[in-house]
Amino acid sequence: MALLPIIKAPDPRLKIKARPVAAVDAKVRRLMDDMLETMYQAIGIGLAGPQVGEAKRVIVIDVAREGEKPQPLRLADPEILWHSEELATFAEGCLSLPEHYAEVTRPNAIRLRYLDHENEIREIEAEGLLATVLQHEIDHLDGVLFVDHISSLKRGMILRKLAKAKRTGALAPA
Repeated sequence: MALLPIIKAPDPRLKIKARPVAAVDAKVRRLMDDMLETMYQAIGIGLAGPQVGEAKRVIVIDVAREGEKPQPLRLADPEILWHSEELATFAEGCLSLPEHYAEVTRPNAIRLRYLDHENEIREIEAEGLLATVLQHEIDHLDGVLFVDHISSLKRGMILRKLAKAKRTGALAPA
């Protein structure tokens, strides 16, 4: 496994719509494993292909809390089949927008279909934090960042701070 560079906003690669993988083969499995290692190293709970420069519909997630046994999910071509009308609000952050957080409201529960690490079609139901993280990472596959769900004023402030940090070298380039 290898650590991958995480792309930081504002980078146009984060706005690209990712392509389906169609099948999880050895190359996609290696990408999933590398993404998982990268996510753990960065102390994140989710990571999407576009965040590491791969325009593929691949995400990895682990919402296990510190001290709990890891519960990694590796998903390819995730598709939301249903979402609840009940909403939940969480303070979201992102490895591509380091040190910035905002309250984002999303459906509290979802049902999802995806290809797993072994190329098997799976469905899961998720609620609360897991549902939020899944939706956040699927957004990345469509070129959507969590800041796209907040006011343009707040979004502009965050993106300007990140651009300035990048220019001054305070933010490590991808």
